[in-house]
Amino acid sequence: MKIEVLKKRLDKNRPMTIITIRIPEDVIEDLKRVAPLLGFSGYQPLARAYIGQGLRLDLERLEKDKVSLLIDSLKRLGVNEEIIENALAEINRGETL
Repeated sequence: MKIEVLKKRLDKNRPMTIITIRIPEDVIEDLKRVAPLLGFSGYQPLARAYIGQGLRLDLERLEKDKVSLLIDSLKRLGVNEEIIENALAEINRGETL
């Protein structure tokens, strides 16, 4: 994830949108019970945290899937595997734009 995107996500004053979602009552009660035990001020911040956590995992998985597809395509096109590995290492070290 790019540093600019990460900084925006960590901003506590990000704009919020109100939504309506139907959740079973027992789940809400569980959220209310668990929230203070995990240090949350209420069940809604905990629910937002759970949604954000799941979303980040899916975004990371989808991005990795794209990278895997790109690597496979480069290999099929004859790009040397060492070049691909060097490029990936460069990215992991943060040496790209």
